[in-house]
Parts: sequence; structure tokens; C-alpha cells
Amino acid sequence: MRAPFQILALPYRLNAEQRLYCIFHRADCDQWQFVSGGGEDNESPADAAVREIFEECSIEVVELLPLKSVCSIPTNIFPEEYLKNWAADTYVVPEYAFGFLCETDIRLSEEHDACVWLPYEAAQEKLTWDSNRTALYELHKRLEEKQ
Repeated sequence: MRAPFQILALPYRLNAEQRLYCIFHRADCDQWQFVSGGGEDNESPADAAVREIFEECSIEVVELLPLKSVCSIPTNIFPEEYLKNWAADTYVVPEYAFGFLCETDIRLSEEHDACVWLPYEAAQEKLTWDSNRTALYELHKRLEEKQ
């Protein structure tokens, strides 16, 4: 059963010159975004993120970096079959964000037809959703602090 929350997972790479972020182009519409998806059954957001990353990228995540960026997504964008299992007064669901270091090749699922590694500014410009841009800002600042 689909849980009433969403996750967002931001792949990044570090090199001596810059940090790079991988964004994905959806196969079903012209949108650039990070890995996203919903929880299943009693999964925690972190467990859902690990599963979604594997499903969409074929990457086994060793460590997630939880971000404080959280947004609310209106339920009217979800299929009716999800809504029938949620409380009647569920009008928005939270989206939890995570970063993860990605040093291996990504194999795309059918959800995406392309991905591209970009520096921060270029990724900010290409992303479709404000929530993705906010999470990217937070991840970028956190990675700057570590270096």
C-alpha cells in the first residue's frame, strides 16, 4: 500500500574542482527532477529513499544524508488508488529529502529517459520544481561546509 509521504533523493559527486549533481528527465513528461517516489506500507522515509534510488538508478546506497528540506505536495496530483487508502482529510503529503554520494554508473529505469551531471548553478536552472531547487541548495551548502 502506498504510504502518505514522498521522498526526494539527490545524487552528488565530489571532485577536486567542483561538486556535481545528477538530475533526471522524466520519460512521461518534460520535467527535470531528482529521484522521487512514495513510501510503501510501513517504510520509513529513509528506507523508501534507499528503495527508490535502487529502482530508479540501480544504485545500492551505502549512506544517506538526511536534509531538513521538506515540502508539502497536494494530494490532487496522486492517482485515486493511493487516496482511497489514506485518511479522508489528507490534503497534502510531506516530501522528505536526502542526499547520497554516487560514485558508480547510473542505470536508468523506465521512469526516466535521460540523466545529466551538472554543477550547482546549471542544475538549479534546469530543475522543474521549487522543492528540488530548495533541497539542492541545502545539500550544496552542507557539502561546502564539509570541504
